[in-house]
Amino acid sequence: QVRLVESGGGLVQAGGSLRLSCTASGRTLSTLDMAWFRRAPGKERERVLDVYSNGGITFYADSMKGRFGIFRDLAKNTMYLQMNNLKPEDTAVYYCAARPSGTMNYNQWGQGTQVTVSS
Repeated sequence: QVRLVESGGGLVQAGGSLRLSCTASGRTLSTLDMAWFRRAPGKERERVLDVYSNGGITFYADSMKGRFGIFRDLAKNTMYLQMNNLKPEDTAVYYCAARPSGTMNYNQWGQGTQVTVSS
């Protein structure tokens, strides 16, 4: 069983930055594919990106490329989402998720962290 704990959300003005973290326990990141999702008010959940056990990354929205970055600290078993030049439309609850490497479905979820970007 993998437990995921997120932190780092908050209120920021447009153009600002935030760094979200997701710390896993129960398995090491080198055996997990991880992902960030977000759910904006009144919208469906949106997949932001995947970061695979081998460090490969897939972005799912062009609007985030160049603004969002991902990195892992394997010693801390933590994944970080660096968000720069934030826009009001980035306002959402951000969730990290995990699946054993090589499997299909993300079946472990964090509790979510709220990001609010004011204009």
